[in-house]
Amino acid sequence: MAPVAKGTKRTNNSKSVGEPVPKKTKSSKKAEPEPESESELEQDLVSDDSVELSASSDSASDSEKDELDDDDDEDELDELDEQDENDDDDDDDEKSSIVDPNKKTSKEQHIEQRKSLEERKLKRKSGVQVQQIKSLWERLRSTTPKPTADVREKLCAEIWELSKDVVSDLVMKHDASRVVQTLVKFSSKERREAITNSMKGQFYVLATSSYGKYLLIKLLHYGSKDSKALILNELHGKLRKLMRHREGAHVVEDLYVLYSTADQRQQMIREFWGAEYAVFKDSGKGKTVLDIVNELSEKRQLVMSNLYGTINASVEKGSTGFQILHAAMREYTTVLADDIERNDKQIREFIELLAPQFAELVHTTEGAEVASTLIALANAKERKQIVKSLKQHGAELIKNENGNTVLITLFMTIDDTVLLHKSFCVELFTADSLPNLIQEKFSRRPLLYILKGLDGKYFSPLLKKDYLKYEKLAYSKTTKKPQDQRRKELVSKALPIIYKSILESAADKPNILNMLSSNIGAQFLTELIITPSDDDKEVNEDLRPQLVQLIFENSIEGDVLEDYHFLNKVPFITRSIKALLQGNEYKFDSESKRLNRIPEGKIPSIGTDFAVKVANHILENQVSNWLQGQPAFVVVFTVEVLQALEEQKTYQKLIKALAKEKKTLSKNKDDKGSQLLLKGL
Repeated sequence: MAPVAKGTKRTNNSKSVGEPVPKKTKSSKKAEPEPESESELEQDLVSDDSVELSASSDSASDSEKDELDDDDDEDELDELDEQDENDDDDDDDEKSSIVDPNKKTSKEQHIEQRKSLEERKLKRKSGVQVQQIKSLWERLRSTTPKPTADVREKLCAEIWELSKDVVSDLVMKHDASRVVQTLVKFSSKERREAITNSMKGQFYVLATSSYGKYLLIKLLHYGSKDSKALILNELHGKLRKLMRHREGAHVVEDLYVLYSTADQRQQMIREFWGAEYAVFKDSGKGKTVLDIVNELSEKRQLVMSNLYGTINASVEKGSTGFQILHAAMREYTTVLADDIERNDKQIREFIELLAPQFAELVHTTEGAEVASTLIALANAKERKQIVKSLKQHGAELIKNENGNTVLITLFMTIDDTVLLHKSFCVELFTADSLPNLIQEKFSRRPLLYILKGLDGKYFSPLLKKDYLKYEKLAYSKTTKKPQDQRRKELVSKALPIIYKSILESAADKPNILNMLSSNIGAQFLTELIITPSDDDKEVNEDLRPQLVQLIFENSIEGDVLEDYHFLNKVPFITRSIKALLQGNEYKFDSESKRLNRIPEGKIPSIGTDFAVKVANHILENQVSNWLQGQPAFVVVFTVEVLQALEEQKTYQKLIKALAKEKKTLSKNKDDKGSQLLLKGL
């Protein structure tokens, strides 16, 4: 909490002649020094009211008292500056009033007060050095003009000579701490090592200081591997305490996320297991939390109690979004999921603790794993609460690399598909948002899951393994509805609004061109069209035909000899056309090296219907124009489909027209499409 300003208030006791003249008053505002760019960025990471002060914080040290005094002085000087602005007006007022000739004017009083404040600051511990150092610092951090490398090194050397014996005093003051931060930033490796070594034994104090923590982060950011290890080793055993501290929690988070190796991260997490692992940093090394809790029942109880205590305290203090806390949660849920019957009561308690803040978990890999595990273990009532908590964050959830895995887990495990559809599909699959969602790598995954399930084309074996793990947990506890039925219900509800949103967006032609010009966007549209809709008349007779027609108009129609034609401009669109030509009606047989027709897989508007439509367009618009480049591949795919038809009237027409172009095809020896056509003839 900022100290209250102690500025002297000035009152006008003289009586004016006639009516008193009202004076404008100004509210005092504490001037904030312009922060150094990188320092400001790091300090903005922490909100002043994000976490409460630790109840166990020690009383203010002498340095901290000086720090508060400095803040008081700054406030006094600021108030004096505010008052000085009105001095001219005051002088005019005093001319018209009866003034004591022996009384000093307000301006003179302010000058004396300012001089007194400066003298008080110089008398404090390291006061003279601080003033000299700050003068050099202003030159070092200047950007107009920016000092040269030689000048900068000279200034750094001078600052270090003045500050090396009083560093511990400087780093606890808000302005002097920034001086040392700048020194760390611009110094050589050797001097950074010297600064780090000079602070040895005080890293915990730095981590818990409002200003000192920024220097510690600078040392981590610019320090060597050995410096980072030195800081981590000194903080070892104090991480659980720091996680409950307002300032320290952010230092631990940065240390874990940005400045630790994989082994060091494991070491930090082991500290949350209990006092044994906090004292002996190599204790439990190479073992998982399951290995530890299965050794002895006493260890299970101790580890689980310590993990839950740290998690609960951090959640209560508003630190739910920290990645290191998510890692501790993952350790805890791993043990819970290992024996869900034995840990049922703890599972219920843990879900109750985290359900209101589920959105804070899903942005990290560890947090998404915790969220997905708890969703799988939750009962119907708890899942409704989780959905309610995540609903308002759906737009961020689906776009996030880790968040979209949580959304897919919801689709895979919750039996209430109506709740899922209303909470996410209706909210997310709109004409404004859907075109962007289908063109982004991560946000399209939940959509593809609805259409295709865990298709290996879009989900790697590692991802599938994780999803199947959550599915197994869900079916062992509360999920009852068969997976195929659940996804079928989701598809039947989602398809109409996806089609309508895309068609509404495509009313503006640039939008449909953008979707088709994006490789993954065109791929999604293709998967949407070839997804069966059973007996849904609206989709089969209205929505799908409209979308197929849009693709036909923008990728087939037009002069294929022009460079701006879509087939020439966007070569990968031929893959989408091939998929629409074959639909689910034709499958390639590797033994016979040809397409085989599967009549029961026929979907209206694609397959045979689309192949005949493309063939007629080619016949009506000069076959000779379609004999090379990407257009030739379209002809090849069309011929393959028509050849597999029982009724081959259109096929014969197209083959006859192509036979007349044999000479032209034979001349295009370097064109792969032409040669494939020639081979087919």
